[in-house]
Amino acid sequence: MKRFLLILTFLAYVASATVEDLGESGNDMNSVWPLESTSLYLPSPCPEPKDSLKVTVGLVGPKASSSEEERDARYVTQGKTLEFLVSVKNEGSSSLQSEICVSSESCPPEWFDWTVKSLQIPAGSTRSEKLLVTPDMSAVAGRYDFTVDASAKCCRSSSGAGYFYVQDLDYASETAITGTGQFQLDKNVHSMNSGIRSDKEILFSGTVDALVKNEYLVDQSKGKNPTFEEQDATDNYNAVLPGDALIGIESFKSSAIFGGVGAKLQQSYDVQQMEFKSQSFNLQTGSDKKSAEFKTADNFTGFYLIDAKQIAPGQKSLKEHEEYLGSFEINRKIIFRNKPTWKAPCFELDCMTGTNSGSKFAEALKAFAKSA
Repeated sequence: MKRFLLILTFLAYVASATVEDLGESGNDMNSVWPLESTSLYLPSPCPEPKDSLKVTVGLVGPKASSSEEERDARYVTQGKTLEFLVSVKNEGSSSLQSEICVSSESCPPEWFDWTVKSLQIPAGSTRSEKLLVTPDMSAVAGRYDFTVDASAKCCRSSSGAGYFYVQDLDYASETAITGTGQFQLDKNVHSMNSGIRSDKEILFSGTVDALVKNEYLVDQSKGKNPTFEEQDATDNYNAVLPGDALIGIESFKSSAIFGGVGAKLQQSYDVQQMEFKSQSFNLQTGSDKKSAEFKTADNFTGFYLIDAKQIAPGQKSLKEHEEYLGSFEINRKIIFRNKPTWKAPCFELDCMTGTNSGSKFAEALKAFAKSA
């Protein structure tokens, strides 16, 4: 009996030693139950961001009064610039540094004046950046979309969408001349669709560092796109021989009957020296506004005449006339706008079809007949 008790005691001791050994081996990295890395349980620097950003993209300028005006305002021609305003609101409770990125799948990044910006935005505040979009001269007409993304550390990111339309030029003529000798230059642009008529006759003899005359036409222009635009420049013209001169007659007319502003502008000059000339003419008859703007800065010796007028039948008549003979430096700016303050009375069917283009033409003819 004593021997049996001794055997049981010995077996119990061995079993106890084995259990303790297994327990100690649990801390060994070679155990079949490896412990997970404690790094997986460390808290994230931004476990659940509570702050957020909000991005909006809109056009610069007054709010459109209709969806049609909003759409037309997004039109731009090749080489012209459309202005957007990107606004980012910090809806969080602390100030943050936000990065704004512009991307597009339909137009190249070179069309945007910037593609990445950094903004410091206080809590609950909004910061805005102007974004300029300029399609190049090879841009194809159509709609273009882009996205503006905003992100910040420990903050939910956001994005806003913008879009615009490229409208084709119907006519473009660019002329640049430098040299000594003689030449004649004639340009004539007449469009019944836009109600414009532009004529230029220029005779040159002498020497010039640069003479530029560019013209652009967009029939049925949309938004702020100019219907007709001129860009003229002269740098250091001089007569070389007796009788040399730079002589020109240039005229422009926008007919109110055909949807224009009722403006007419004529220039005549006969100069023997012109140190510089920088001149532009911009006619807008699209859906955004109707205006004709003439600007010129000249330094010359000789004769120069400007005759400008606007006649809106039944509304107003404005006239300006200037003549210079001698050596002068002038700066001139003339703006004509057409904002009708009344509508011609309708008769019979005209009252029911006031939005029809034929009715609008009939009303214009009636107003013209009454003013005659």
